[in-house]
Amino acid sequence: MTVEHEVTDLVSRARSGDRDAWEELVGRFRGLVVAVTRTFRLAPEDAADAVQQTWLRLFESIDRVREPERLAAWIATTARRECLRLLRAGRREDPTEDIERHGDPTGRFPAPDQELISAQERSTVRAAVLALPDRHRRLMTVLMATTRPSYVTVAETLEMPVGSIGPTRMRAIERLRRDPHVLALAS
Repeated sequence: MTVEHEVTDLVSRARSGDRDAWEELVGRFRGLVVAVTRTFRLAPEDAADAVQQTWLRLFESIDRVREPERLAAWIATTARRECLRLLRAGRREDPTEDIERHGDPTGRFPAPDQELISAQERSTVRAAVLALPDRHRRLMTVLMATTRPSYVTVAETLEMPVGSIGPTRMRAIERLRRDPHVLALAS
């Protein structure tokens, strides 16, 4: 009997509830499932979950396996999908609880109090910009937009010559530097 015929027979017996057939299927393809999960370099507990979910999917779907002789490919594909599902789910986790409790050893994320300080600094600068003379305030507001507009767009929006944008911007920045609240941020 060929390997394909053996697997087809095992699938047929497993469909009818033969426990020995199930155990033989798991024993025969366990190495394949483990090998697939290792390629994803998951944490050990996630790899174990992927293996378990793969077997659960086979158990739930054994009656729908159309080509039992290709069961190895079906199992490998299912294991890959389970690994990818776990990786996607892991990306959605929010690690801020650990960062708040232990700090960020990489230094990539600001401490929670630093974000509050940054928000206060932005608020102070925003208030200083609003206190500028109208021409300077309008220019700085347009230039501080999330998507930085070109000088041509700024000139058209504010009805001012392109050549005066830079000097006007510099005068506005000088006024901001002299603002007492902004000065307090620098010290």
